[in-house]
Amino acid sequence: MKTDIQIAQENVMEPIERIARKAKIDNEYLEHYGKYKAKIDLKIMEGLTNQKDGKLILVTSINPTKAGEGKSTTTVGLADGLARLNKMVIGALREPSLGPVFGVKGGATGGGMAQVVPMEDINLHFNGDMHAVTTSNNLISAAIDNHMYHGNALNIDPEHIVWKRCMDMNDRALRQVKVALGEKNGIERKDGFNITVASEIMAILCLSSSIQDFQQRVERCVVAYNMDGKPITVKDLSVGGAVAMIMKEAIKPNLVQTLEKTPILIHGGPFANIAHGCNSILATKMALKLADYVVTESGFGVDLGAEKFMDIKCQVAKIVPNAIVVVATIRALKLHGGMAYDSLKEENIEALANGVENLAKHIETIKKYRVPYVIAINRFVNDTSAELEWLMNWCETHGHDAVINESWGKGSAGAEDLAKAVILASEQESLFKPLVTEADSVEEKIDRICKEVYGANGVIYSEKAKEQLVRLTDNGWSHLSVCMAKNQYSLTDDQKKLGRPRDFQIHISELRISAGAGFVVALTGSVMTMPGLPKVPAANNMGIDEKGNIYGLF
Repeated sequence: MKTDIQIAQENVMEPIERIARKAKIDNEYLEHYGKYKAKIDLKIMEGLTNQKDGKLILVTSINPTKAGEGKSTTTVGLADGLARLNKMVIGALREPSLGPVFGVKGGATGGGMAQVVPMEDINLHFNGDMHAVTTSNNLISAAIDNHMYHGNALNIDPEHIVWKRCMDMNDRALRQVKVALGEKNGIERKDGFNITVASEIMAILCLSSSIQDFQQRVERCVVAYNMDGKPITVKDLSVGGAVAMIMKEAIKPNLVQTLEKTPILIHGGPFANIAHGCNSILATKMALKLADYVVTESGFGVDLGAEKFMDIKCQVAKIVPNAIVVVATIRALKLHGGMAYDSLKEENIEALANGVENLAKHIETIKKYRVPYVIAINRFVNDTSAELEWLMNWCETHGHDAVINESWGKGSAGAEDLAKAVILASEQESLFKPLVTEADSVEEKIDRICKEVYGANGVIYSEKAKEQLVRLTDNGWSHLSVCMAKNQYSLTDDQKKLGRPRDFQIHISELRISAGAGFVVALTGSVMTMPGLPKVPAANNMGIDEKGNIYGLF
């Protein structure tokens, strides 16, 4: 079969104004970024206030593996499948980060016959949103160092600056740096970089309801502490207005299309292993007002993205998921069951039976949120009939509605059965209830997530984290939500422990306040907020030919 980029490049796209008409978006709200991309003016929401919301479908998965799960492919395929059944549907997805694009993971526009296009543009700089977030973040960093250079009227303690610079690339060399080296360049101090999609500005973009709300949230961001241990905020630096100004275009959702011309809103892209992993509330709520069905996704597995979707995003946005799709593959389950990666093409029911415990745990978690669900078995070419039959029988025996999804190879036709199952699931009553609430303390939230979602026996705090817990309480932040930063591959904080580990504890190494986003980031194990590139990054095989055609992007 052709590569993803070949399929995308051969696709004939519709002009974006035609896609807008499908999405019931009038031209007066359309801001063109070329022929096939546009931003949507937020003023459109003024006329949609009384419009009934459509049904919200969340796509999540088991713990991801290098064998592949195809969550984004399933999300795009499901949207196309619903459109194939003549349903008014809009997809609401996250923007890709250049770090994973050039590293291992690749792009985030689906794959095969279930893709969002123009995939090259979406994966590279897409309408400038990532640049705006990066610039906003780094303006705040510049303001901090500039303030200290010009007398430090706020009495900022250089040893307790918590705001980091950022860039949209995997670059481990920037995790820990020294800035202002040299006599005339300011106060020399230790600093570091986060990847842009792990920045608080990105989180705020995705949790804001308007540009005014965005600015108010940014001004609440804690950037440092003074010599007396009191927090210093962006408002103290007087740059909140400038940051909002930089973001005036980036705050508008982006409209694109699938290979089959289904409208897709792509906006915001926080990582799910170190941020909250959901696209913007603005895009989701816009889609809900325009469509009968909205298909969205959260990053990585149920333990990370889906938990944050329901415990953070849904509570902030006051929205309720009507159905959840949990994606699994035979390949990934066999890997979770102890099978070697190089042997995954071989039939192995025993490994599948062992690995299905990972799926079982995630289903248990979904049930705690009381939302109807469907299991999507994303079919790969090497899956055997015996393996597929065993997994379908396991699902039926345990009372799980499961469907084989083939959208990668067949597009909407391969997702039609999944779409029908999702429609039926969404017609059931959703008794959605978050697992944690504002009334719980930060410590109680962490404990519940670790035990109920990960299956841990308990939580161990480092001495640093214990001190930070006290500071959180002293500053009145104990009511904030919790955003867990954990590796995506395992239910534990050790990424090598696949499947369904038992009898383990979660280690909290650090607690970072994100007062503007409205949550505390709890770093577990050795998780990093600035990833690194692999030994042979995907970038090594990318380029552009003499005709201007990109190759190697996937």
